Amino acid sequence: MGIANWEIVIGLETHAQLNTASKIFSGASTAFGAAPNTQACAVDIALPGVLPVLNRGAVERAIRFGLAVGGKIAPRSVFARKNYFYPDLPKGYQISQFELPVVSGGGLHIKVSLPDTAGEKFVRLTRAHLEEDAGKSLHEDFHGKTGIDLNRAGTPLLEIVSEPDMRSSAEAVAYAKALHSLVTWIDICDGNMQEGSFRCDANVSVRPKGSTTLGTRREIKNLNSFRFLQQAIDHEAQWQINEIEEGRAIQQATVLFDPDTGETRAMRSKEEAHDYRYFPDPDLLPLEITEVWKREVQASMPPLRDDVIANLTAVEQQARIDADADLDVKIDRAARWAWAELQYGLPIADAETITATRATAEYFGQCVEVAGKSNAKFCANWIIGELAASLNREEKNIGSSPVSARQLAGMIKRIADGTLSSKLAKEVFDALWNGEGKDADAIIEARGLKQISDSGALEKIIDEVLAANPKSVEEFRAGKEKAFNALVGQAMKATKGKGNPQQVNELLRKKLGA
Repeated sequence: MGIANWEIVIGLETHAQLNTASKIFSGASTAFGAAPNTQACAVDIALPGVLPVLNRGAVERAIRFGLAVGGKIAPRSVFARKNYFYPDLPKGYQISQFELPVVSGGGLHIKVSLPDTAGEKFVRLTRAHLEEDAGKSLHEDFHGKTGIDLNRAGTPLLEIVSEPDMRSSAEAVAYAKALHSLVTWIDICDGNMQEGSFRCDANVSVRPKGSTTLGTRREIKNLNSFRFLQQAIDHEAQWQINEIEEGRAIQQATVLFDPDTGETRAMRSKEEAHDYRYFPDPDLLPLEITEVWKREVQASMPPLRDDVIANLTAVEQQARIDADADLDVKIDRAARWAWAELQYGLPIADAETITATRATAEYFGQCVEVAGKSNAKFCANWIIGELAASLNREEKNIGSSPVSARQLAGMIKRIADGTLSSKLAKEVFDALWNGEGKDADAIIEARGLKQISDSGALEKIIDEVLAANPKSVEEFRAGKEKAFNALVGQAMKATKGKGNPQQVNELLRKKLGA
């Protein structure tokens, strides 16, 4: 039949590590990179007589997520024991949530090339529940043995489960990226995939085109990069299609993806919920979340990325935001960032780049606050262009930029008021980047970079250029436009690059009678 005759059905289960300083049921640190087993306390390793105490910060991050995706925040949810044996799970069970999760429903809008939806699709969420992470098994350095590091045991996770709404690896990656952007934007997870802070399990099945019956799924575990996610789904889908077309049935299983071979391989048969013998944890009271608590969390949230893009592009989306709100009262998120109340009319591509991270969006806001709303496009151009290139070159994030938003805005103001030419601005930016001056004004003064905008001074220079280049003058008057560009170049050279380009052009044309 071939892949064109099959439909791929994908759902993702994503573990987002919550960025609390301590673990979900103990006071042990969650910092990454500590020596093995130095951050596992008595609660984490289940010594007799110890009791778990729920971390309020983890709950607040779960509430924040639920509000952001338009989900229902359960007024009462329950922690359960998920029983299974694994060497890095010292208790013999994981504390998780089963029948009553903290968040249910909601969804995410994703953008991807789709023939029927103009590039946008809504992926529904089933639930998001709180749980603790297990430890980590280390195989590489023990010569046939396995080491156990329990530092991760008890680290707070929010497991986010989607409905099986995705139909291609491209859609799955678009969803994963949108979710990654959201959890980092609302500051509940640092999103570091290399450190395991954000990892996905993909449930993949196939069915003949036109069928409404779900096929047997296989779960691909622990995918920690978007590239691996796409490769794993593509390989798994094709493998399942080949198996079915050759007359073999798909067996439900948990599989691993090998990045070196680009293939998936079965790890174990897939467990069902009854295999885990879930029951309410007797050491933990039910979690109760009041309307007052929800409102407090809502009040502390930043405007969501869609809200900010709407403001930056002057697109009104408040009606949709209000319709999705879970609370009875309207809370104007945009008002929490004064700059976000303004509408800048940026192109959508600029707005999406500016809001790729919340830190970049805040940097832009600070820049515009100093440079002025009329210079918003200048700010966007410099952040997307020269600043981003410099950060990438030195592998820095915008939070560690040597050029502050205020410094960049000061330089942009000097371009806008004619003090500094766009060409010389690059020299000023480089000096700011290298710490050679506290602000643009000091660098302009020290280096004599002030743009020449005095008409009298420019006219004198242009007269000298015209007198020294009679051949170019003659060629221009004969209709050769390139000759004019040559004269502009000579004039700018004579001003040592400090001439106001627009004035130089205008005065030259006037002198030449053009």
